[in-house]
Amino acid sequence: MPPFEGVLFDLDGVLVDSEHLAEGVWVRTLAEHGLPIAANEFSHLAVGQTFPNVLLRLQELHGWTATDAFLPVLEERFNQAFHDLPAIQGAQETLLALRAAGIPFAVASNSERGRLHLKLRSAGLAELVGEHAYDPSWVGGRGKPHPELYVFAAAQLGVDVTRCVVVEDSVPGGTAGVAAGATLFALLAAGHIHPDSSAQMQAIGAARVLRSHRELQEALGVTTSA
Repeated sequence: MPPFEGVLFDLDGVLVDSEHLAEGVWVRTLAEHGLPIAANEFSHLAVGQTFPNVLLRLQELHGWTATDAFLPVLEERFNQAFHDLPAIQGAQETLLALRAAGIPFAVASNSERGRLHLKLRSAGLAELVGEHAYDPSWVGGRGKPHPELYVFAAAQLGVDVTRCVVVEDSVPGGTAGVAAGATLFALLAAGHIHPDSSAQMQAIGAARVLRSHRELQEALGVTTSA
């Protein structure tokens, strides 16, 4: 038997390769609304954050506040971008292997609920995840780095969160997993990963740092035959 009873996945950067798409939409739309910002700077302040936290950090760091015109444009562009979204290589195989092994899993994401389900559908993962896809609205809006979302997701699986593995790619998400009492696996397989990501994830308590879904499957003990 594996030393865990459930697996809790982040979405962006773990199951779907969406961070570069989102970053491009943000940077282009911000520039059009008075805040030119370099893509790498935006990535450092935004990856793994909730939408409101990104706006708050932009205000704190740059003194910029979103206008009423900004938000509808951003929303529309997000929805357009995420209609053509790739799953990260091996993600579907990981979920299939967990299902075949009878190990429950869920997705817990800081994405807004509609975009969360849009991304899963676009990447071909919605049927595998089923009803176990959760966003901060399930826990009163307290997204990562707060632990409540992971605690809630584990409870919906009927599993104690301390018997779960959390799979994350960002410091806010990893912080949430550790604070919830789960074992943290850092999966650094997406296109947006920075050179210092491994050290950052280890510093917050990652038990393993993995570079592909194949490595993740091996670490979870659910390797596929392919």
